[in-house]
Amino acid sequence: MRAVRIAFISVVSALMLVPMYLMVANAFKSQQDILAHPFSLSPDILTFEYLLRALDNPDFDVVRGYAVTILFVVLVNVLSVLVAGPVSYVIARRSRRPYRLLLLMFVAGTFIPSQVVLIPVVYTLKFLGLMNSIPGFVLFETTLTLPFSVFLYTGYLTTIPRGLDEAAMIDGAGTHRVFWSVIFPLMRPAVATMVILNTFSVWNDFANPQIILGPGSGLYTITTGIYAAVGQYTTDYTVVFPTLLLAAAPPLAVFVLLQRYIIGGLSTGAVKG
Repeated sequence: MRAVRIAFISVVSALMLVPMYLMVANAFKSQQDILAHPFSLSPDILTFEYLLRALDNPDFDVVRGYAVTILFVVLVNVLSVLVAGPVSYVIARRSRRPYRLLLLMFVAGTFIPSQVVLIPVVYTLKFLGLMNSIPGFVLFETTLTLPFSVFLYTGYLTTIPRGLDEAAMIDGAGTHRVFWSVIFPLMRPAVATMVILNTFSVWNDFANPQIILGPGSGLYTITTGIYAAVGQYTTDYTVVFPTLLLAAAPPLAVFVLLQRYIIGGLSTGAVKG
């Protein structure tokens, strides 16, 4: 039975790695070789020419794409922590029914794909004058991070003894001071985990920045640069695959280096201690 499980996991893992293999292998080939030999890794057809050309693409500035994406990542993470942290603290420290219902509402939000609410969000942002702007996109992306952030923070906060709150209040600290000065520093594992996951979410997002920022705003993320190679009738794969590789390489490297911290942060608050 164990051999069957291992074989099943191996097959599923191999199938999931196929798209990544195609992305890496075809980032170093000509258009003709991509179409004729998409799975080949022959040294005779591999070259760095197209990867270097993608870095200097006149239709898409990769450096600017990185800078805009990093800006969005920082803003979304800061806003997410500032909003989700206090909300989670209130929910975790209150046992009354309304607060439990509030937590359930946030949990329910984790099951709603962002694409489902994208059209209503577009109309709302247009009404508020925030369409095709940095504030509009940042607010939407921050909202998408709140359900799981509140769920994770609340679970983690239940492992922190309430006696710390009471001791700080006896010393004269108010509720805000208790949270930010006493409780929040103890939440570092959970916060670090959510920052990493939110970074992946914002970095890899394609549909939301493509629609909310729009082509006329002059703002684009590293993932939306893929559209620079897509024409009405043809697609230049010598730009698509190198751009995909440049977009996927940073989060992939971060995940490989920090995966144990992500798993540790998720599991720490899973069981109330």
